[in-house]
Order: sequence, then C-alpha cells, then structure tokens
Amino acid sequence: MVKFGYTILYVAEVEKAIEFYENAFGFARKFITPDQDYGELSTGETTISFASKKLASQNLSEGFLESSLEAKPFAIELGFITDDVGELVQKATSFGAVLVSEPKKKAWGQVVAYVRDPEGFLIEICTPVQQ
Repeated sequence: MVKFGYTILYVAEVEKAIEFYENAFGFARKFITPDQDYGELSTGETTISFASKKLASQNLSEGFLESSLEAKPFAIELGFITDDVGELVQKATSFGAVLVSEPKKKAWGQVVAYVRDPEGFLIEICTPVQQ
C-alpha cells in the first residue's frame, strides 16, 4: 500500500512560510525543528511541509530550481477547497499572497481562483467539484 503523505516546499525561511499558511488559510502547525530548517502543518489527510533552501541543498547535491515571485510559477499547484472562494482569496492576499486569477465559475460549476504565496508557489483556491 502507498499513501501520499506530504508535499515539501523549499523556502527561504520555514518559520515565515508556516506563519503565512497559518494566517492566510487557518492551518495548524504540527512542528518546526529546533534549527527551523523543517516544519509541517496539519492540513487534513496530506501534510504540507517546508524545508529551508539550505537543507534542500544538502539533500540535492546537484541543486534545484527555486520558486520566486519574479519567475513564472512551476507547473504544479497546491489546491485548497473551500465553500467561499472569494473570502479565502481576500484573506490570503491580506496576508501577502499575490492574486493571479480572480474567482471564476467553470463550465462544470466549480469556482476557481489562483494566488501565489510569498515564495511564489501557486495555490488554487476552489469549491468542491460536484459529482
């Protein structure tokens, strides 16, 4: 059996990243290492984790592409489901998220918006998909 356990975002400052997600989305902090180079949030079934770019460099000796608001986002996103997309977009941008796309209703009825976090990672904020 395989279970999807977590996604790790490589960030400049783990504490700041965790504070953003706590404030903007209401997630609860699981823990941060004493060196503040790794931390996790409780987000439901799957954990969002953060590792410092320094720690990532130690694990990936050939380097990695760094996320940045100055560059286009990676071809991957975090998806957060809510009943009120507009309200959550407003809350996220009030804590430093950058608006990419206003909420739009899709042909299948789902409302979807996009923001980027302060490190440049792409976040989809959406209503549940109706079956």
